[in-house]
Amino acid sequence: MKVALAGFLHETNTFAPDPADMAAFQAGGGYVPLVKGAGMFEALRSVNLGMSGALGVAAEKGWDTVPVLWAGAIPSAPVTEQAFEQILGDIVEDIRAAGPLDGVFLDLHGAMVADHVDDGEGEIAARVRAVVGPDVPIAAALDLHGNISQAFVDSVDVLVGFRTYPHIDMADTGASAARLLDRLMRTGQRPAKAFRRMSYLVPIPFQSTDLSPARALYEGLETVEADGALTASLFMGFPAADIPDCGPCAIAFADTQEAADRAADAIAASYEAVESDFDNVTYQPDDAVAYAQAAAGAGPIVIADTQDNPGAGGVSATTGMLRALVDANAQSAAIGLIVDPETAREAHAAGQGATARFRIGGHAALPDILPVEVEAEVAFLSDGKMQATGPYYGGTHMDFGLSACLRIGGVSVVVTSRIAQMADREMFRFVGVVPEDQAILVVKSSTHFRADFAPIAREIIVAVAPGPMPFNPADLPFTRLREGLRLCPNGPAFKTARADPGTP
Repeated sequence: MKVALAGFLHETNTFAPDPADMAAFQAGGGYVPLVKGAGMFEALRSVNLGMSGALGVAAEKGWDTVPVLWAGAIPSAPVTEQAFEQILGDIVEDIRAAGPLDGVFLDLHGAMVADHVDDGEGEIAARVRAVVGPDVPIAAALDLHGNISQAFVDSVDVLVGFRTYPHIDMADTGASAARLLDRLMRTGQRPAKAFRRMSYLVPIPFQSTDLSPARALYEGLETVEADGALTASLFMGFPAADIPDCGPCAIAFADTQEAADRAADAIAASYEAVESDFDNVTYQPDDAVAYAQAAAGAGPIVIADTQDNPGAGGVSATTGMLRALVDANAQSAAIGLIVDPETAREAHAAGQGATARFRIGGHAALPDILPVEVEAEVAFLSDGKMQATGPYYGGTHMDFGLSACLRIGGVSVVVTSRIAQMADREMFRFVGVVPEDQAILVVKSSTHFRADFAPIAREIIVAVAPGPMPFNPADLPFTRLREGLRLCPNGPAFKTARADPGTP
């Protein structure tokens, strides 16, 4: 079986300040940087990505593999038209050049928006379909935060979504989608498909499958498949996308249309039934630090700085939680990552062990969020190169550029030149901070950090310090959602703005 494999991933926050240009895909920002052709085998080996799982199945099944391209960039504002067209153009032309194919595997996200295209994945699939024709099966592996369109579902033959958040099953999902592709190629049979939309958005931190009710919803997919579906997926949606396809959906594939419909209906009904159960506690910055200081026991209190999560379009440079730690004179506390290239350069110029005055954090696109001006010790310097060891990044090599640990009293601040979501304990250790020894850890993340930090955490709480990614989707200035979608559990429904009837 001759199979082309390509990946193009971006989770788009249409309200975020920084676009995803070619430089963002070349950097990766926590993903493997853009890689083409045979280089994919080495770059993607043994990392937690959908393409890695698919390459494993390709070897297992003896496919004649055509590695095309893999590119991923950290969540941000929409992908620039230039980057989208260049990357997708390369994918399409290489698939065309590969000649007759038996199948195509796509590693995608599901929530990509470009400057000129609302439905990134739908456009990718449509262009690939136009090249390979109607008879070549296409399979896709997707993030469970996908904002999926009917057009995208219509263009592919099977798709499989993650079932864990933190996403520790990315490689497993790629492998599942690849095995289904192998089945389609060998049998020549296309499955029936069913697609259902649901009625409400859920704040990102509470979509975690470590928490109820999401845990039970995703565990229930096995029961749905046992009742006759080949594969069934629940997509919670990525709420920070002002597009008509934003929101949750259920998708199922089966040998018969009746079985596919039954599976999708069951998933949708389960989601609608737990709307009131998506409830949890959040803290203001000062309250979060006070709570952590008062808590007794072994292990750190981990505070998620969710509104500056770079995994959802945050800039990883806001200062609300840093200011709260310093103002409270917190001891044995650490925060990261603060992305501030200028401060990192100044720390390296001052030298390890020096004390100097710094302006830490802040971002040009967020004028209301000011740097913290403070005297700090340069406790540790690093060139920024490290390898993640936790289950989310799964062995990924990362390069943060010039980096430092600045110490302000009892607070250690991890400052880097490049961005990635704080979701691995090595992201503290590489600048000399031992996370297990801290009383308080503040992480610029919403959920992925749980995979590596939950085993050491005494408790995990969520803080809502000022940042570019509002915790509650209802706080986003939507203008283009589908009519009636509730903006949070039991929250207000979106209504399309209508012109004043008195306006001529």
